[in-house]
Parts: sequence; structure tokens; C-alpha cells
Amino acid sequence: MTAPRDPRRRGVPGPAGPRGDRRPRQAAARRPGERQGGSSGRPARRPRPGGPPVLRLGSPRPRLRLISLGLTLVMLIFVVRLLQVQAVDASAYSAKANVNRYIPVKLSAERGSITDRNGVDLATTVDAYDITAAPDLLAPKTAKTRDAPRQAAALLAPILGKEPAELEKKLTDNPASQYVVLARQQSPQVWNQIKDLKSALDDAAAKGKGTNVLAGVNREAHSKRVYPNGDLAAGILGFVDADGRGAAGLEQQLDKKLGGKDGKRVYAQSGGHQVPTGDVKEQPAVPGSDFELTIDRDIQWAAQSAIADQVRKSGADRGYVIVQDTRTGQLLALANAPGFDPNDITTTNADALGNAAVSDAYEPGSVSKLMSMAAVLQEGVARWDTHVVVPNRLPRADRAFADDIDHQTWYLTLNGVLAKSSNIGTILATEQLGKTRAEKNQILYSYLRKFGIGRPTGLGFPGETPGILARPQDWSASQQYTIPFGQGLSLNAVQAASVYSTIANGGERIAPTLVRGSRGPDGDFTAASAPEKTRVVSKETAKTLAEMLESVVDDQQGTGTKAKIPGYLVAGKTGTSNRVDPKTGRYRGYTASFAGFAPADKPRLTVYCAVQNPTKGSYFGGQVCGPVYKKVMEFGLKALQVPPSGKQPKRLPVSYNPGQ
Repeated sequence: MTAPRDPRRRGVPGPAGPRGDRRPRQAAARRPGERQGGSSGRPARRPRPGGPPVLRLGSPRPRLRLISLGLTLVMLIFVVRLLQVQAVDASAYSAKANVNRYIPVKLSAERGSITDRNGVDLATTVDAYDITAAPDLLAPKTAKTRDAPRQAAALLAPILGKEPAELEKKLTDNPASQYVVLARQQSPQVWNQIKDLKSALDDAAAKGKGTNVLAGVNREAHSKRVYPNGDLAAGILGFVDADGRGAAGLEQQLDKKLGGKDGKRVYAQSGGHQVPTGDVKEQPAVPGSDFELTIDRDIQWAAQSAIADQVRKSGADRGYVIVQDTRTGQLLALANAPGFDPNDITTTNADALGNAAVSDAYEPGSVSKLMSMAAVLQEGVARWDTHVVVPNRLPRADRAFADDIDHQTWYLTLNGVLAKSSNIGTILATEQLGKTRAEKNQILYSYLRKFGIGRPTGLGFPGETPGILARPQDWSASQQYTIPFGQGLSLNAVQAASVYSTIANGGERIAPTLVRGSRGPDGDFTAASAPEKTRVVSKETAKTLAEMLESVVDDQQGTGTKAKIPGYLVAGKTGTSNRVDPKTGRYRGYTASFAGFAPADKPRLTVYCAVQNPTKGSYFGGQVCGPVYKKVMEFGLKALQVPPSGKQPKRLPVSYNPGQ
């Protein structure tokens, strides 16, 4: 049973009438003074039956919170991105920002010149350019064409004289690179052709006809080394490599000072062109120093021509001529044959690229006898006129020693032993140096060392050999007897010349020099350091040796008569030695040589000549090198305007009569 509904409950219809309609609810009683509709004072509006609903304004706070949250998220995104750009990925974005904008260019320092003693250029520089490119500017996205490297290579190949494939490889090996060298040391005319071609491509690109694929091609000032005299003094000068650095000779030895210090220039560019208003940072290059040599170009030419002719006539492997100022030790010529042209070394035999006059170590033969005689005279164990009986054979150690020709017993003075170049006589003389074999060896060794054998010449030249001179306690049984006449020890040509210059200079050795001084970027000349000086023998001993050397050339019994020079006293010595084949290490062939100075009474020049392995005609030093000595010495004396000798030769006796 359902309970009856209370008609007073709100929203609950009361009892229905006969037609089921509901009666309206009675309005609530109002307080006195209260208006219907609330406390606003305005009468409450009742919605009209069937009218629109009443709009009520919601609270703004939720919407403000939503907007604030959105703005915060946006700002947070910006902050995170800013941190990423400026902190986390700063270097990467910096690099991207600089792509195609800043171009670094090396400012090559001008290489210093090399001149002879009279200021004549032997090595100098001319304007040239290295052609460079920026491969990253040829990338498809930048160049806006897929085969830009191939197009660029095809355009540049005929101008640079290169194969297109070679250039294309350089442009594509490292696509992200901003720098690659396409060709080195190109003339200004080559760069002008490239520049004109770039301008033409620029004009075409501006008209919408293609892309300038050469936009990234540039040039870098890079002086080209030039040797105005071709192969003259090439062995001294050496050459530079493709990068312009010294690779041999004085170019290598003095490279740091000759090369100077490169600078750097960084500029803003666009489309392969410098931005006129862009930033430019430049560190200027410091040019290299100029060097003045002791070499006389004309005397060098005479020496080089003479030795080249003789090497060719003799069918020899090589030869060298040294000309030295006896008063100063300065080298006036240092010639080699065969030589090479440092302007183009691509077709030159590698064996000819060095300086054999300082790098070849060989047994000097009889020219070395001068040192043995110096020791004998200085030690006072013999005089120039000491009698020496020279048999045909001399048994010593495990062998019998001989002279270069068979002969009856010779009755020679010590002067005659030197004049006739007797091996046996030299052995007999040096045996007087001490009481024991060890003492004799030690004394001779000490003189050889003072003459400069077995130690550097002082030139500091690349590839120089100090020669070979074993300690006396290490000399073999045969070396004790062969070293006195020039076999069993080795030297280079400059050392051999220095021995004779020492005697010409009164017994004092002056270390050979090649450089007189240098002139720096400030223009001031700095003289080279004074060479080392060593007293080897006394002036009296040196004078006696000079007179003995006259007999070698002047006396009819001497071995150096072909070196006579009319009007001048000539002191000289021949040399003919067995030659060690550098390939097999065994004796094969000969070394022919001649050394001497003139005028003998007032020495000015020393000339030394050596020819290795002559195979045509004579192999004796007097026959092969005597004429070379004469030709070079005559030229040198005239070039320096040396007056003729004012004295007659001493003509010291060569032999004696045993019956008297």
C-alpha cells in the first residue's frame, strides 16, 4: 500500500483534478520590505513559458590558470631550445653559421734569395700562386647541381695542365673540407685565366643560366723558387719540394731562415667572392733572410765545366773540383759532375741530386802522403834531403808492398819520395816516427786528426760524411803500412782540399766555409761566425812542404808535370788509389786525383780534383786530373787578378848518388 504524497513537497505535484492537472504551489510568504527576486532590490524575473534559458557568467580563474599554463610551456620550450643552441650544441651551430662565410687564407712568406760573393743571384723567387678550392662549396645543396666537382675539374684541367679525374678526386675526397690544393706554383697568367672564367660563369649565373661551379676556387700567393743559372752550383744550392720547403743542399740546411714565417688572413665571403664590408683579420708574413755565399759564380762555372768535360772523356762515374781561398778557408767553388737542374728535377737521376763532393767517402791515395810527410818533418825525424833507399818490394806484415811501377832500387831524398810518389819510401819514412809500432801509429793518427780526417769539415752540409779513420789500436797489420800512403782511410773532397790549404796557409787549418753572411728582413747584414782555426804544423814545416810540392810539378821526375802554369810557381801532388765499389764493397777501378796550391811562393788558391772510376784512357791522377787542375787554377788566378810569381822554383834534389 502506497503512502499518499505530501502536496507541500517542492516539485511534487499535488492531487490531480478530474482532468489530472496540477495545482500551482503557493508562493512563500515574504518578509516585510523584502522584494521578490532576492536581495538585489530588483524584482525577480520569472522565465517566460517557452522562453530562452537564463545565461549565468562562470568564474574566470580556471581560464586564467589554463592560459598561464600554456604560456609557461611555451616559454619553457624556448628556454630549452636556447640552452641547446648556446650551450649544448654551440660549436656545431657556430660551424654551420660559418659555412660559406669565413675563408682562411695562408699568407706565404717570401723565401730569401741566395747569392754568390758578388751579389749575383743563384737562387731567387718569382710571383706564383697555389690554386686552391673549397670542396664544401661544391656540395649538391650548396652548388645546387649534383655534378659540380666534375664540371669544375673539366673546366680547370686544360688550364692547370692536369687530368680531370685527378682534380675531381681532390674535390670529392673530403666533401666537407674548406681547403684543398689543386695545383702548386702556377704563374700569374694561369690565375688570370681562371679568374676570367669565374667572371664569365658569374655573369651567366646572374642571368639564370647555370651555376658558377668555380665559386669555391681561389688562389694563394706562393712564390716560386727559380735558379737563374740552371745547373750551376746545383749541388751546393739543392732544391725545394712541392711545398716550397728546402729538400737538399743549402736550401735544406738554411730552410728555417730562408723560409721566414707564414702569415694568415681570414675574410668573409659569399658566393666565392670577398664581402667588401665583411670582417678581415690578417697576420702579416715575415719574409725570409737573404744569404750571401763564399762561392764565386765565374770560378764555379770554370770548375764545373772542366770536371764535366773530364768525366765525360774518361767515361767515369763522377768527379768533383774544390777551389778554396787559402787565406780564409772560404770555398770559391764546389763543383760536381754529373749535375742536375734544380728548376726541373723530375728527369734527373736520383744519384746526381746530392753533393758527392761532401757525401762520398773514398780512399784518397797518394795525395794523403802530404800528411805523412808533415808528421815526419814536424817530429824532426827526417829532413827534406834525408836519403831514402827505395827497393822494388818491401816485405811488411803479411804482404810485399810495391810502388805503382816496377823499378830498380831508387836512391831518393825525402823530397824525391814525395815527388815520385813512392809508397815504399813513405812507409820507410813514417817508420821513424816512434820506437814501437803502437807509438808510430798513434803519432801519425794524431796528425791525421788535426788535418781534419775522420771528423766533420765544419760546413754542416746535409749528407756530409766525416770520412773513415779507425783508432790506431784498431788498425790491422796491413793498415799500419797502407794508411801512410792513403789506403785504409777515407775522406771527402772538401777534406782533401783543406789538407793542402792548411800547408798553403803556413800550417794553420781554417775550417772550410760556404756562407759569408745573411741579410734579414730589416736589411741589416750579419756576417757568419768566424771559422775554427787549428795549428797543425809550424810555419817552417809548411814552407818546406810547399817547396817539396813544387818538385812534383816542376821536376821532370815528378808525377804532376801536366799541372804546370806559365808564370806561376805551382805546388801539387798526384793521387791514384784503388777504389772501393760502393755496390760490392770490394776494390774495383781507381780514384784519380790531383791537389795543390798556387802561387807556391805566396799561396792564394787551392784546387783539388778527383775523378771516380775512369774507364777510358789513363787512370793516373797526373794524367786525368792534372789538366783539370791547371785549367781551373789558371782561370781562378786570372779572375782574382793574382800577380805572377816573383821567384824561381827551389828545385830541391829528387835523388842522390849513393857513391858520393
